[in-house]
Order: sequence, then structure tokens, then C-alpha cells
Amino acid sequence: MAVNPATVWYTRCPVPSPLGIAVRLGWVEELFARENIAVQSIVDSKDRSVRESHFNHHLAWSFRQGGSIPPLRARSEGRETRLVALTWTDEFQAVVTLPTSGISSTKDLVGRRFGVARRPADIVDFHRATALKGLVSALSLEGLSAREVEIVEIATNESVIVPVGDPRLFGLRRRLTYSHEIAALLRGKVDAIYVKGAEGISLANLFGLQVVSEFGFHPDPRIRINTGTPRTLTVDDTFLRERPDLVRGLLGEVVRAGEWAANHADETVRIIAQEVLTSEEAVLAAHGRDVHRTLGITLDAPFVDAIESFKDFLFEWGFLESNFSVRDWVAAEPLAEVGLSRAA
Repeated sequence: MAVNPATVWYTRCPVPSPLGIAVRLGWVEELFARENIAVQSIVDSKDRSVRESHFNHHLAWSFRQGGSIPPLRARSEGRETRLVALTWTDEFQAVVTLPTSGISSTKDLVGRRFGVARRPADIVDFHRATALKGLVSALSLEGLSAREVEIVEIATNESVIVPVGDPRLFGLRRRLTYSHEIAALLRGKVDAIYVKGAEGISLANLFGLQVVSEFGFHPDPRIRINTGTPRTLTVDDTFLRERPDLVRGLLGEVVRAGEWAANHADETVRIIAQEVLTSEEAVLAAHGRDVHRTLGITLDAPFVDAIESFKDFLFEWGFLESNFSVRDWVAAEPLAEVGLSRAA
């Protein structure tokens, strides 16, 4: 007899994702309503322990799409999850500086101070990992290494798990991602920082920053891969083991959302802007005018290999508790069955 949970939990990062579109269109809630199952958002919960699952994936009967670092970390800690799909949406990624810094090329970074915010290690400091991978990618294009740059850590007392209703946020849901790094840049404490996505490009515009190296659309996926490219779709093992039919149903709705996006450019950009909490103009600048065509899901070998290489980077830099095989983490059957069903 099939297990029927009272509630399933979902979460997604504030980024372009087909899961975000499926949620916004009401399709995820409709899918589970047909089974008399309630759907609740992890990040909207008032319970901190529930919100923590966005980063450590501890809740049973949950699924997540977003940046890959938290689920990779959770898996390295032994969390029983499975990778069931990937979405690769390229985005603006750059090392930036002030126009007055004297840094006009990547080679000028040698001996200069690169700012990386460090947050309390209560879950995983994915912002720090993302910035370091961006630095390594930029330097590698000129045959340089991180050893040739002074990495300056910008200490903060802010957890990634933001308290609901925190008065320091002035009524907003979260602080701007690069606020600490830009403050350090403006105060002359560092010479360059990493930014990405629609939020990063908006802040670079706001403060008139200068691009040192931009590589978000570099032809080599090993250069542009980071926490946001690709974005993983994961489920906990209990969910997949007990109700593979519901996982297939979920993937079917996510595939449907990607197809809907490809045929609804304006509406898709509007939804992404709502997800990211930025303007539609910034979405198009950061992701390109064909962003609506990039929201499919896949488990093709090159994408899985890319996640494997990124996992190796995270392990080498000390962001993972232990090493593991991404290929063994993948559960390819649900997506393959969805594809066969839709073809039939």
C-alpha cells in the first residue's frame, strides 16, 4: 500500500528555475492536492529548524531546486538524498573592482586583495565557496592561481538562515547578497570582489564598478560552473523510495514548466524577476534574452560530469565533510520514465 504523507515540503533558491515557475503557476500544489497532500514552503516557515532544511536537506518528504553547494554538502555529511535533475541557466559572473583601483585586467590581481565574506559556519558558507570558485575561474583564464592573490576574509555575524521578521532587514525578506563585500570595497579594505546573477549585475551598475574578468558565458563549462550553474533538483531518499510515482509527477510538472517558459518569454522573465527580487531588465542583462529557453531539466552525462568536477573543487577547498561519487548520487530512472511517458 502506498504511503501518503500529510505534507510534502519544497524549497527553491531565489534564482531562475523551472520549479519556481511551476510553483508560481500553481501546478505543484495542484499535483499534490490530487493526492490530498498539503504542500508547504520550507523557507517561509517560522520554525528555524524547518528553514534549516533549505541548506541541510534534513526534512523527509521534501524536494529542492537551487544552488548546488548546500545539497552537495548535505550529501557529503551522509544525508540520504538523490539528485533527480539539473537545470543549466548561464548567468553573469564577474570579478569586479572600483574604477580607481588600478586593476584593469586579471593579471593586475596578482598581489592585490580579493574580498570574500565569511559567515558563521552553522550550515555551509556557500557564499564564500561561490566567490572562491569565481576567483579561481577568473585566474585560470590567465594561467594564474589563487596563491598569487591575497584573499581577505570579511567577517560577518549574519547567518544564512535569516530570522523571519528580522528588523535589520527593514521589512525585506533578506539582505542583498553582496552588501558586505561591496562595503569592504568602498571602504578600501579590499581591491576586488566576485558578483553574479541579476543581483550582482544590478549592484555593479549601482556602484559603477568595473569588470576585471567576466566568465559566466565562457565556452568551457568547467570555467563557468559554480553553485548556480547548474542548479540541482534533489529529493530525500524516503520520498523517492516510498512514492516514486509522486517524484515522477513532480518532474513531469517541472518539465511542463520549462516548456511553458520556452513559449512565454515575457511572462517567464516577469516570474524570474519576482523570484530573484530584482527587475526584469536585470534578469535579461544577467541571463540573456533567451533565458526563457534555458529552463529545461536534464541528467545528460556532460552536466553530471560538471557537477562531479565542482564537487571535487569543493572537497579540495574544504567545503565538504567527505568525498563521494556524484554518479552514485544520481537517480536517473524517474526523469527517464517521465521522458518515455511524454514521448508515448
